[in-house]
Amino acid sequence: MDAGTSLPSRIPSVDEILKTPQAQEAAVRFGRTRAVHAIRHATAVVRREIGAGAAVVPDAEAIAVDALLWLETDARPNARAVFNLTGTILHTNLGRAILAEAAIDAATVAMREALALEFDITQGKRGERDTLVRGLLCELTGAEDATIVNNNAAAVLLALNTLAKGKEAIVSRGELIEIGGAFRMPEIMARAGTRLVEVGTTNRTHEKDYAAAINPKTGLILKVHTSNYRIEGFTKSVSGKAISALARASHVPLLNDLGSGTLVDLARYGLTHEQTVAEALAEGADLVTFSGDKLLGGPQAGFIVGSRELIARLNRNPMKRALRIDKIRLAAIEATLRLYLDPDRLAERLPTLRMMARPLADIEAAADRLKPAVAAAAGPDFAADVIACASQIGSGALPTEVIPSAGIALRAVNTRGKGRALMTLAAALRALDQPVIGRVENDTLILDLRCLEDEAAFVRNLVALRPEEQR
Repeated sequence: MDAGTSLPSRIPSVDEILKTPQAQEAAVRFGRTRAVHAIRHATAVVRREIGAGAAVVPDAEAIAVDALLWLETDARPNARAVFNLTGTILHTNLGRAILAEAAIDAATVAMREALALEFDITQGKRGERDTLVRGLLCELTGAEDATIVNNNAAAVLLALNTLAKGKEAIVSRGELIEIGGAFRMPEIMARAGTRLVEVGTTNRTHEKDYAAAINPKTGLILKVHTSNYRIEGFTKSVSGKAISALARASHVPLLNDLGSGTLVDLARYGLTHEQTVAEALAEGADLVTFSGDKLLGGPQAGFIVGSRELIARLNRNPMKRALRIDKIRLAAIEATLRLYLDPDRLAERLPTLRMMARPLADIEAAADRLKPAVAAAAGPDFAADVIACASQIGSGALPTEVIPSAGIALRAVNTRGKGRALMTLAAALRALDQPVIGRVENDTLILDLRCLEDEAAFVRNLVALRPEEQR
């Protein structure tokens, strides 16, 4: 038997590897069953390497180290915290709104303790979970009543299915939006059992178009806020007030889907005014739907506010139970809504508004402080410069609004192969214990610092970046 064929027999046994300090540590941290699985995985890798021509067999301790590293990597959660340096505040792929501390505390209580979820403490009998937030929603929006489901698409679906199943729903052609994941308004309407009736054209819709479409089969008129795009130029749309008057005269309910939805005037924070939920109701909408995890700054949810009689009909729909929200998010939503009762301190306490309203001078100062650490971590193959850049709200909110920001630009020093070098650096940043996510533009990796609040943690995290491994 030659040396090559005898190598597999030299691989230490599982029992032998289990006696090493590293394997014993693995058994303590991850359990013996998991440790054995990892050791078998590591020895299988050694066998494959021998089959590929490797001439050396690792000893028991080396294999145990590989098994422990594999366990540590495998134990890393898939839902990991990242540093969002993309410049998009409400990044759909990065979880949208960061919750306020009050919401986190409330969610923790809901996870750790029994909760009065559907229990009326005063009466000592069964209650309704919507009661936890109904009063707050009505106070903050001026609505007669309110209900809540698991996201805004569900809110629209429930309203359409309740009020217009087997009937027609009138909507302007210019408002037939598509949201993330190729999720289109016409498809939601079809699933709700509603027949879509388009009126007007892509860029121009008139009041007479709505009036001509109303007939005995009309279940509702749907007005959709185009929160993720803007049509400019030769355009015409009908105000919510005008549509409301037409709807009431025809005894047809008006549903206004605000999408992102805001409870406060964003102009107060230096942003473009976005119609608030209260304003949409004041215009005469019978129901208004909006999201919880976008401009509102809370967890994912879909709110429906408006007419008491229509809300009652929605709550009687069997679909409501399938779309209901869990106790953890309800607790966090209540805490978030309570922050709005103190508008003077809202931006200080709500991360979404705090990031949107963060002064440019603060971000520029942070960029100056962090530039040396970023440059050292990136290594000599990259030049690091403080730059002016532009942030955006994201998640379909204020699509044309950009906010002046500052960041650090990383460019490859060697122009040859700079694209590949930049991609390698971006991948190395994503491979850190807490991945750093920036954006690449014009052969430049930009780290927009608007959403970075824990600078010390960011610098500590960069230490693990080894420039020599990027080449």
